[in-house]
Amino acid sequence: MEMDEPSPRAHYKEPRQARSAATLARILHAAEELVSAVGLEELTVGGVAERAGVSVGSIYRRFEGKEQLVAALTDRMLEQREEYVREWLDKAEPSLSGVLDAYTRALLRSFAENSSLFSELLRTQGTHALDRGARTITVIHHLLLEAAAPYADQIRRTDARAALDTVARAILGACFHNSLRHDRPTGEAARHRYADELSDMAIAHLLTPDRHRTAHK
Repeated sequence: MEMDEPSPRAHYKEPRQARSAATLARILHAAEELVSAVGLEELTVGGVAERAGVSVGSIYRRFEGKEQLVAALTDRMLEQREEYVREWLDKAEPSLSGVLDAYTRALLRSFAENSSLFSELLRTQGTHALDRGARTITVIHHLLLEAAAPYADQIRRTDARAALDTVARAILGACFHNSLRHDRPTGEAARHRYADELSDMAIAHLLTPDRHRTAHK
């Protein structure tokens, strides 16, 4: 499955040394904490520098300003979501239902973490964030297809790949919608129940043969 490349627009200078990479990680972590605490509008380069324990100049050597810093933070959070789903699928129970359970739980947990912050970042960063977000969706989608491939012979739909594509999109959409609900399930037990419902729905679709359709005259 081919994935479109992200926009070539560079948001910061890529670190070449381990020490520099560690400093960048500290800066982005500080930025994430500050945005969560005070909001995007109140975020300042000086505030991030103070929280990260680095000089303002150290940040400006990597970023042209706040906009690039926030764009890099958006990239970082999307990459973390990709890795999070990958880790859950890697340790999934070796079965079709195990893969779908892991995929669903990973997405629910991922969207639950800093959901309001994440939505704000995507909204304010415009086209690039939407493109980068679309790439993350593609990556996550591919991870599920790859993890479920060994169990494709269990799927009773005529087109197994298309059926997996359908349930992947349905679960992703349900998890995203859940993160925006004011009455969404809270607590570990409630999330488990909701994840079970989504996974059961997906399994039911995959194990149900196609309906025989009659042409309308």
